[in-house]
Amino acid sequence: MSAVEAAVAGVPEDAWLVVVDMQEVFTGESPWATGRFDHAAAGIERLLPRFTGRTVFTRFVAPEHPRGAWVPYYRDWSFALVPHTDPLWDLTEPFATAAADRRDPVVTETTFGKWGTRLQAVTGDHPHLVLVGVSTDCCVLSTALAAADAGATVTVVADACAGASDEDHERALAAMRLYAPLITVV
Repeated sequence: MSAVEAAVAGVPEDAWLVVVDMQEVFTGESPWATGRFDHAAAGIERLLPRFTGRTVFTRFVAPEHPRGAWVPYYRDWSFALVPHTDPLWDLTEPFATAAADRRDPVVTETTFGKWGTRLQAVTGDHPHLVLVGVSTDCCVLSTALAAADAGATVTVVADACAGASDEDHERALAAMRLYAPLITVV
């Protein structure tokens, strides 16, 4: 049993694995590339069998027409203003194939946080969520805080997440630990 698998050994069988934003835009030469993406991906791959039938993938995409604070955000990151069907937003392998083969739902949002009506429709109103993915210091953090606030039990698997940098990853984990017992970092 790997360390990642051991970390979720005490998680209830009815928990949901939420794989946050394992997408092309966070790899390679993208301005949003996450340095330890491959490390997070390896941890997630080890967890998938444990959550067969209880996995949901998420995707971050740009809104068609940014509004409010998103206007200056996308002024700074204009490369991302492409349709949600652009390959930039695709799930990476092996996750695209896993989602299709296993018929796992994919929730797409134009917000960093993925907790909302679409994710609730899949997991229920007060689920136990096991969060993994990228970026720890952005989309994972935003999802964890909103879900915990709404009454979900949240477990974040540190070794199956990656931040913009190792330092940002650790700071985000430290912030989430402040929310115990609503959020547990393992």
